[in-house]
Amino acid sequence: MVTARGVANNAFRCAFYEAQDVLADVADVEFIYLKPKKAYKTRLSIQQSIISHDVSGKMISVNVAFQPVELTKEYDLIVFYLPIWTDLLQVSAIKQWKKHCKMSICWLDELWAANLTRLSSYLSVLNEFDHIVLGMHGTVKAASDILKRTCHWVPGAIDAIRFNPYPAMPNRVIDIFSIGRIWDDVHRAFMRQVAQKKLFYVYDTFLASDTQVKDHKKHREMFAEMVKRSRFFFVAPARMDQDWIINGQIEFGLRYFEAAAAGAVMIGQAPDCESFKLMFDWPDVVMDMQSDGSNVSDVLHLLESQPERLHDISRRNVAEVLLRHDWVYRWEKIFTIAGYDASPGMVERKNRLKAMAEQIQSLVIQP
Repeated sequence: MVTARGVANNAFRCAFYEAQDVLADVADVEFIYLKPKKAYKTRLSIQQSIISHDVSGKMISVNVAFQPVELTKEYDLIVFYLPIWTDLLQVSAIKQWKKHCKMSICWLDELWAANLTRLSSYLSVLNEFDHIVLGMHGTVKAASDILKRTCHWVPGAIDAIRFNPYPAMPNRVIDIFSIGRIWDDVHRAFMRQVAQKKLFYVYDTFLASDTQVKDHKKHREMFAEMVKRSRFFFVAPARMDQDWIINGQIEFGLRYFEAAAAGAVMIGQAPDCESFKLMFDWPDVVMDMQSDGSNVSDVLHLLESQPERLHDISRRNVAEVLLRHDWVYRWEKIFTIAGYDASPGMVERKNRLKAMAEQIQSLVIQP
């Protein structure tokens, strides 16, 4: 498993390092750590600028920014799990990896269909892999057509054990939790609720996703503890305010998994796409709010008047994630694509998750 955790520690990457950690816990995995060359950021920026005008598609295979890594062992499988398409530059840092690895997979999370043609000079490196996996359902067919390769869809997930609020059940002292993008009108409506009802509303006051974190595990633990203490968690479709990027494509990000895993009640909007309906097919997944904020007060008032319903939603969210959306289920899918059976560690973790879910489902919780 190639990891950039020693090079790039942006907050948004921490969930992906969490995914890598889960795989390392359940399978025989060796991390291959990328290290930067001097003037790493400058080198990276220059290479990205050159690649954007490189019609040959060869510059993506030149290692400019990272210290080269030579593999000294033989491996059954090499995996690159990359959050964004610019991370494809990492592939060239590993010298002659195809020679040392029987099978290879590139799992690329965020790649919008509208950008495929523009990014052809980046995507050419994908042809070096035995299997290509994408995190966005709406991109799979278009990418398969352009690359003339079968691409697979595997969405994100969560460390459901870390985010599980049971059995401690901390007090939900945060009334509304919102991180990342939010519609301005909804934010203003939340602020009015704060003024009227003295709610505790936690939201970003800076561009948090690109902020450098000290330690990805500590960051995820802190974040999980906050979500476990939140009554309502705002969610919305991925990049819902950046249509120039998504061009009408509807997808969902990790926020839905994070909120549900911690037992928060999701408020906002459920993405109107096939993939979301497949992943989140249980009742009361998201309490719908209009993007203009017009029904924020009504939705919150209704939910606050139904404490039993809130507890049912919370418990159901946690149990469903334990049974379906832990990272182990995604890694099992990756192994299947590569032609490998689930490892004993995967089976053990799945059994543990099932037992946790059954225990939660059997609880009778008083509001």
